[in-house]
Amino acid sequence: MFESAELGHKIDKATYDKEVPALREALLNAQFDLAEQAKFPVIILVGGVDGAGKGETINLLNEWMDPRHIQVHAMAQHSDEERQHPPMWRYWRALPPKGKIGVFFGSWYTAPIIERVLGKSKATQLNARIHAINHFESMLSNEGALIIKLWFHLAKDVQKKRLKSLEKNPKTQWRVTKQDWSNFKRYDKFRKVSEHTLLATSNEHAPWIVIEGADARYRNLTTGTVILDALRQRLAQTGKPTHIHAAPLKAAIDHLDLFDKLDMTLTLNDKKFASALERYQGKLNLLTRDPRFAKLSVIAMFEGSDAAGKGGAIRRITSALDARHYRIHPVAAPTEEERAQPYLWRFWRNVPRTGHFAIFDRSWYGRVLVERVEKFCTEADWMRAFGEINDFEEQLIEHNTVLVKFWLTITQEEQLKRFKAREEISFKRFKITADDWRNREKWDAYEEAVCDMVDRTSTEIAPWTIVEANDKNYARIKVLKTLCERIEKALDKLD
Repeated sequence: MFESAELGHKIDKATYDKEVPALREALLNAQFDLAEQAKFPVIILVGGVDGAGKGETINLLNEWMDPRHIQVHAMAQHSDEERQHPPMWRYWRALPPKGKIGVFFGSWYTAPIIERVLGKSKATQLNARIHAINHFESMLSNEGALIIKLWFHLAKDVQKKRLKSLEKNPKTQWRVTKQDWSNFKRYDKFRKVSEHTLLATSNEHAPWIVIEGADARYRNLTTGTVILDALRQRLAQTGKPTHIHAAPLKAAIDHLDLFDKLDMTLTLNDKKFASALERYQGKLNLLTRDPRFAKLSVIAMFEGSDAAGKGGAIRRITSALDARHYRIHPVAAPTEEERAQPYLWRFWRNVPRTGHFAIFDRSWYGRVLVERVEKFCTEADWMRAFGEINDFEEQLIEHNTVLVKFWLTITQEEQLKRFKAREEISFKRFKITADDWRNREKWDAYEEAVCDMVDRTSTEIAPWTIVEANDKNYARIKVLKTLCERIEKALDKLD
């Protein structure tokens, strides 16, 4: 893959000086169109060998283009805050919004390659990371992002010469470190691992472009032209990809679903409820004060029928927690800022750090529920969301996140009873809206969507807990008991 980037390409100064003004003008025009349309973001990933001119070229792009619409991220070592979140969290938060360009030095490729070269990971682990990266980039592409991946390459002898030249010049010697020379000694290993990674992650929606870095003028013109061509091609397109990455959904041939198996008559009298509430709230409090809890984070996620009692269940949880260590995230319609990002972005940024709780009142499952039923997104969007959600939750759990997913369900008759009560009680009137009544008319469609959701996202590592919520006492204790059991199990695994 790298052979074509070792041919010794060169551009003479006269040609360079002639072509640069037109290229700069075209890049600025394309960038202006990108910002004006604000239909998609541009993500530029920059990788390559030490000394190949990565930083010089991107700095030049900032001169050629409007830096107000370019966000450059140099991803060095993880900060203390970043280490308390899943590894991809730092990239999730830094993604550019629609209409902007984000440039990443040290992208999500850096750590997998370096760890494999240094022997800190096995080939199977690298391939697993590659698989995850392909899924992530596919999700970004399906959300409309333009991904441009640039790899700056130098032949081994050229890299050695380049490092010596930089080191010899007092003005540039600071750019050559002991780590650069240490990496050079592993050149062959880096080349092998990098080539394997690039070949396995170069695909139709996010191909790698390998650029020879020996000649600065050739490198600069090639980089600018690649970005310009990609921008022009994407700006000329309409819409966004509509690939479906899931098998067609079909109703059960026996016409049964998970709700048919539930016992909605389960109840708990007030006396037993008070006793159980004290027991499980006390247990939850003790679990979160366990010294081992500092290595975990917890996400309690609530979905359910309108008026099923999500708010009441959440209050019973928070009553047992230290207010400094939890946050409640009520999820409503996305804001303009959130609509400019991938669908999962507003949830990515609220992932709790270790030792903390996050409680989501509604969640990322809105795409396969309300957005599906109300047709706020395309079928392709909600179909592929199943896989994207599973990928996201797998990353959370790999980072010692205890993810507890609750679906609170009530019967249509119980819902009608609660709706009417809310209208009659003055301090509860805010809980009932015209949308709630309208949603009742789509009960069957929502029930079908919930069954599909549970079927495709209740995994071994992130199962759904279905809560029979016709009786609020029973539902609240089931939620607390389940949460305690899941946290206790996670703490025991740390031993």
